[in-house]
Amino acid sequence: MAGCEELKELLEIEVIPDIEEVIDELFEEIADAKKADEAVKKEYAELQEMWAAFVELLHDLEEGDVSEEECAQIFTELEEMIESSEEEKE
Repeated sequence: MAGCEELKELLEIEVIPDIEEVIDELFEEIADAKKADEAVKKEYAELQEMWAAFVELLHDLEEGDVSEEECAQIFTELEEMIESSEEEKE
């Protein structure tokens, strides 16, 4: 069972940097297009919200405001999301 430290590492090392990378790519796509696709703008906004939520979660972890049980559940959900995303890329 993963604990809060494992969740914190997953957020810091993989999840947040990956989201930031995609946000940067979408920002460049929007900036380069005279009229950016509405779907791209929507995805960009959703990713910004997701990034903010993960940064807030990281802050809560650092403050000790998340139980070990919650950490384990969130960790498992994030791992499943990552695996699903990797499978889609293949």
